[in-house]
Amino acid sequence: MARKFDVGQSVYLRPNLSTRNAAFGVYEIRATLPAEDGQFRYRIKSQLELHERVVKESELSKA
Repeated sequence: MARKFDVGQSVYLRPNLSTRNAAFGVYEIRATLPAEDGQFRYRIKSQLELHERVVKESELSKA
């Protein structure tokens, strides 16, 4: 199974209950992480937030 996103790529975070307080707009993939429950995970960062987030691949879409 191949990853959909690479480090440095710009993505959008799809809103859901766990990300409802997340900043809107573009995020950057900062790191790839091991799969969990059959889904790849990524560390992402918005320029509008001071912290990074860890999200599943299904929560992201291409910018």
